[in-house]
Amino acid sequence: MKYDVIVVGAGHAGIEASLVCARMGKKTLLITMLVEQIGAASCNPAIGGLAKGHLVRELDALGGEMGLCTDYSGIQFRILNGSKGAAVQGSRAQIDMDKYKEYMRKVCCETVNLEVYQDEVSQLILNDNQEVCGIETKLGEKLNSLKVILTTGTFMKGLIHIGEKTYEAGRAWELPSTTLSSQLKKLGFIVGRLKTGTPARIDGNSIDFSQMDEHGGDEIPTPFSFRTNKQTFNPKQHPCYITYTNLGTHSTISSNFARAPLFTGQIQGSGPRYCPSIEDKISRFKERDRHQLFLEPQTTMKSEYYINGLSTSMPIDVQKTMIRSIKGLQNAKIVRYGYAIEYDYVDPTQLKHTLETKKIKNLYLAGQINATTGYEEAAAQGLMAGINASLAIDKQEPFILRRDEAYIAVLIDDLVTKGSTEPYRMFTSRAEYRLLLREESADIRLSSYGHKFGLINDKTIQNVQKKEMLINEAINFMKEEWFTSKKENLELLETLKQDKIKDRVLLLDIVGRNTIDTNAFDVLVPKYQDLDTYIKEQIIIEAKYYRYVQKQKKQIEKMKKMLNLKIPSTFIYTDIPGLSNEAVEKLEKCRPPTLFNASQVSGITPAAIDILHMYINLHYKK
Repeated sequence: MKYDVIVVGAGHAGIEASLVCARMGKKTLLITMLVEQIGAASCNPAIGGLAKGHLVRELDALGGEMGLCTDYSGIQFRILNGSKGAAVQGSRAQIDMDKYKEYMRKVCCETVNLEVYQDEVSQLILNDNQEVCGIETKLGEKLNSLKVILTTGTFMKGLIHIGEKTYEAGRAWELPSTTLSSQLKKLGFIVGRLKTGTPARIDGNSIDFSQMDEHGGDEIPTPFSFRTNKQTFNPKQHPCYITYTNLGTHSTISSNFARAPLFTGQIQGSGPRYCPSIEDKISRFKERDRHQLFLEPQTTMKSEYYINGLSTSMPIDVQKTMIRSIKGLQNAKIVRYGYAIEYDYVDPTQLKHTLETKKIKNLYLAGQINATTGYEEAAAQGLMAGINASLAIDKQEPFILRRDEAYIAVLIDDLVTKGSTEPYRMFTSRAEYRLLLREESADIRLSSYGHKFGLINDKTIQNVQKKEMLINEAINFMKEEWFTSKKENLELLETLKQDKIKDRVLLLDIVGRNTIDTNAFDVLVPKYQDLDTYIKEQIIIEAKYYRYVQKQKKQIEKMKKMLNLKIPSTFIYTDIPGLSNEAVEKLEKCRPPTLFNASQVSGITPAAIDILHMYINLHYKK
């Protein structure tokens, strides 16, 4: 059987990759260990969060499925950092894990051009030119394809740790992939070892919620997908609950450090810095007398609760004691114990920005195999790998987003240029142009690309264009309209409880004040009072950030001009102080013709580009 694209693994990366390829007209095969586990949420029952919500919004704007599935399966919706600026707010939703899987499996099985197949991939098939041309399965099937996308998650040589006990698995009690990473090593790839973990799950009927603080969703829930109707979106929301560890919990854990795989040397892989296990937190933050825990329902049935903040690989007797020492969990019945899992990953600096490997043509990697952590990071990579694999088949230019265009670009650029020796997680602080990359502007920034690739329909792009037109029209009007200090205007400001002005001020700057809401906007700019409330909110946000955004855009234009600077063919990199030995070695070897080409070389950081820019200019002046 011959396919255009074979996608290995049906987690969040594999789903987005396979759907994109099929929707771009490519005959696609999605191969997975267990069809029932397509779209399984291996860890927490939630999508989004700070910066992660941005990734899901961008994914949705490009035509991905995660946002739509979250809106379908969500059981609680919240905007995090709601009191802070729009640029650093993040959408998060609790999901019904069963509904999420059912939705994704149905979409994959019903999508035209996409076949779903259950088997283990034992090895890649390479042609005489050492290019990937298919896969061989454990059952002996040889399937040919033009491109292969590996999205293996934690399955490559997965090893689960619970105290002193270990067993091979890609997820609890699911078979691991045992041969694929060995072949990748033989092909010359740098393969490392990482670790992640998950907490115990508790029988909901055994929890005393009266001893905990209830934590509900937003009164007016915001959907993840731009394609979901905001007016009719009103899901039933279910609460989470907050409790805390205590000194007794900490004593139980610390007195058993000698049995913790994390400290005994049993676990070799690096874990996620920003989502540590509870034993790691107790060890590192000895001064803390408690740590916050969220009990999150895994489904609407609420038969099991996930203890967010209590990830662990401690022995089961220790897990029982520490869990039952927590307020509200004194009689907890443990349905599934927490565990850590080690798995193989491929150093992402061996990838192009398209996520195709540099060593082996036609082979793409996406998700946790690239040293990331999180459903959202995986899905974003899967979508980009799928788009680029499809474009390459059609001999089209690759799709590479700039860092000023999307968090997705920041994610991929960080991975392929800097690499990671620990699971990479997205944060708003990683994006230097985050004022441009707000969640609600993702559709305006990216939907034209999705429409171009056939992933966004005409009606959706028309809605995006209308939104952009209305916002721009209002901004352009307000930046030309003066608000003077005449008596009636001062009285108007006083009525709205706004600070007075001494001289004329552009209406844009009045509306851009932090204290302006949609009611005040209607009074100040009656011309647009009949607009949809959502559009008015976006106009106010645009006004608030307008001056800062203009500065960032000038910086970006300056950067673009800088990157077009030609590097003399005789340029000597060894003479430049401040460049690392690695950077010098790679630049001498690659001899990039421009600063842009230099910026695409793996391991060449933005700081190195700044240094190069300065010394190239000095060279020309001399």
